Amino acid sequence: MEYVALFFKTILFRPYVFAFLAAFLFAAIQLIGWPRTWRFWVISWATAFICEYSSTRNGVPFGWYHYNGSTLGQELYFSNIPFMDSISFSFLLYAAYCVALGLLLPIDHTATTALPLRSLRFDLAARTGWRLWILTAGLFAFIDMVIDPVALRGDRWFLGKIYYYPDPGWHFGVPFANYCGWAVVGLISLAIYFPLDRRLPAPEIRPAASVTPRILLGIGLYYGVLAFNLAMTFWIGESFMGLSGLLMHLPVLILLASRLVVTSHHPAGS
Repeated sequence: MEYVALFFKTILFRPYVFAFLAAFLFAAIQLIGWPRTWRFWVISWATAFICEYSSTRNGVPFGWYHYNGSTLGQELYFSNIPFMDSISFSFLLYAAYCVALGLLLPIDHTATTALPLRSLRFDLAARTGWRLWILTAGLFAFIDMVIDPVALRGDRWFLGKIYYYPDPGWHFGVPFANYCGWAVVGLISLAIYFPLDRRLPAPEIRPAASVTPRILLGIGLYYGVLAFNLAMTFWIGESFMGLSGLLMHLPVLILLASRLVVTSHHPAGS
């Protein structure tokens, strides 16, 4: 009963995390269906927890950092890891996966959509290939370059000061090893998930229907999380840090929009 009470306390204490989690579940079920969604969730959650558990004890793969337990009794912990922290990896990895899909999936000339968007083909080889594997892991670590610096300053907003690095790094106090650790979590999670994706029955997508709007749900999650963290960064007065994060991600957003959005001069499927 204590864990149940702490779980509900966690929802009330971290509603924004659970809003992003709900958005992930909705978006993923629309695109890949429930059988793939729960596997993706469990694999990424378990991988993140094991890596965090290891890193807080051995410094691998994120480098050394420590949770200070300042919110014990206010939210649920598994061992020394806050519950909300490890589940965040799942929805962030899925969001990064969708951005990578938007950049790498082949254009589908047979599908149709009423929206001014190019239709993408949800090709199995493309969505489980090494290019998408690497790009997803990179985008996963890339968004953390906005999240972690502001999270490290959680005492200045409603996150709270929940962790610290014994040896602060060059990127606004975050060590580079941390971002490498995020990439490792992404690579391991997808290396486990992709073989399962290949073996499961194909997701139900109507013939000639564009899959792009479903992918956009996950892309929207990526940029929703990014906007939330940038907003917190500017709110606490870290303008240079916020502008740095904004300028880092702007080229990817422009590239994504140029690939997916149809202009009046470029009809869909061209």
